Amino acid sequence: MKQKTKFIFVIGGVLSGVGKGVTAASIGRIFKNNGFDVSAIKIDPYINVDAGTMNPVEHGEVFVTEDGDETDQDLGNYERFLDTDLLSTNYMTTGRVYLSVIEKERSMGYKGRCVQVVPHIPMEIIHRIKTAAEKTKAEIMVIEIGGTVGEYENILFLDAARMMKLDNPDDVAFVLVSYLPVPSHLGEMKTKPTQHAARTLNNSGIQPDFIIARGKHELDKPRREKLAFFCWLQSKEDVISAPDVDSIYEIPAVLEKQNFGKLLAKRLKMKLNRQNKSGEWNKFITQMKNPKKTIKVAVVGKYFATGDYTLSDSYISVIQAVKHAAWSVGAEAEMTWLDSEDYEKDKNAVKNLSQYDALIVPGGFGTRGIEGIISAIKYARENSLPYLGLCYGMQLATIEFARHVLGIKDAHTVEVNPKTKNPIIHINPMQAQNVSKNRYGGTMRLGAYDCVLKANTKTAQAYGEKKISERHRHRYEFNNDYKKAIDDAGLKVVGVNEEKDLVEIVELSNHPFFVGTQFHPELKSRPTSPHPLFVGLMKAALD
Repeated sequence: MKQKTKFIFVIGGVLSGVGKGVTAASIGRIFKNNGFDVSAIKIDPYINVDAGTMNPVEHGEVFVTEDGDETDQDLGNYERFLDTDLLSTNYMTTGRVYLSVIEKERSMGYKGRCVQVVPHIPMEIIHRIKTAAEKTKAEIMVIEIGGTVGEYENILFLDAARMMKLDNPDDVAFVLVSYLPVPSHLGEMKTKPTQHAARTLNNSGIQPDFIIARGKHELDKPRREKLAFFCWLQSKEDVISAPDVDSIYEIPAVLEKQNFGKLLAKRLKMKLNRQNKSGEWNKFITQMKNPKKTIKVAVVGKYFATGDYTLSDSYISVIQAVKHAAWSVGAEAEMTWLDSEDYEKDKNAVKNLSQYDALIVPGGFGTRGIEGIISAIKYARENSLPYLGLCYGMQLATIEFARHVLGIKDAHTVEVNPKTKNPIIHINPMQAQNVSKNRYGGTMRLGAYDCVLKANTKTAQAYGEKKISERHRHRYEFNNDYKKAIDDAGLKVVGVNEEKDLVEIVELSNHPFFVGTQFHPELKSRPTSPHPLFVGLMKAALD
């Protein structure tokens, strides 16, 4: 008989970016390794209905689910750690919750009663959590509440969690992930900020069951004891040390060395006596830690910088997909972020691509740096540099080919030049209507679409299948008026969505590896099952 769902809330303290997402994912992996059905929910406290309209420089990558939801990047971590597909039910925002309550009130769902922030908003949150548990058939549901304790916008989510604990004390556990700084002028790890975070959580009616002590170094015994005492934990073993590690995929092992899984199971009145299924994950970790070669990968695009800092979170799924593929071929990927605008300022700068083994152009939007990206693609095509273009990277590859092989000098995308006479990339009528009416949220071509592959191509060989399904996020499409011309000239159309007759994959003949995809293959890459196109790129890079 399957047990009822146990809920583990992961809450942050002191500062954001402390690692709640990978901690939640690691907790899920621990229970998955012990044979449980695990799922995860991300709660984002902002008013946005989803993450789709937010700038990736500010917020990080938008992760798209199979059913087309535009979500926070943490859902990507959950999918990669749990090796499962999550859906829109696994994602929640303040805007989404309030919108549901308002729509329910408008349709008389509350039967004329006065609808109030409390209790109706927390009740809607609880309803969504339980619905996700039912749909995913999860025995363990890990729920990450975004932001940090003490933020005004978190109060209602914490209240919902508190209510769930009151109703079923043995089915709910709270994990506080908090940062322990080491001020440079002191050279000593300080616990006081975490003590304040725990007390602030107490003010919401929640006592943490465990504290994950994040920091640069291992937590020592005196500080472990101090945290347990001043934060009212049952035992000093309930303080789990989580120092910085080389790879996020090592975190489950770090937690397990401290018996965190068993401690959590005991608190939830359950046992971890099922068949252990950690073999596949352990094999991956061994492979990850023992690379025999290094592959130098150039990533050319936008969204890389804010001030003096490089924001790789804009492309976190691409980064992970490259790493997964490199590890699978016994190598380590050394990725370098190159700003395409540099190639516009200096036309000869593109020659520096000769020092790399592979080139990736990821997705993006807008006009900035486009000519620089096209220059980089041209270099890859002419110099046999293995190339993978993702979404915009595919579109710009067709434009580059049209300009420099077909001789269509003004070939362009209408996204950049709406008046171009040769729109290699155009917008379909439905998307044009959305843009004209400023309907941007959740209106792109989103989620999984089928694609039929052309036989005897590098792409078909990589997949080993005739028909695939991949996730999309874009408004603009390849213009079929140019399909025959580019195919005849050597940039073959090797993948098509037959239902809507849309070009999904192009592949260059007589090149080690030159592939462009309209979809985002990085969204489906997993540590234990790397995406075949990224593996193909890494193999070509090694050759």
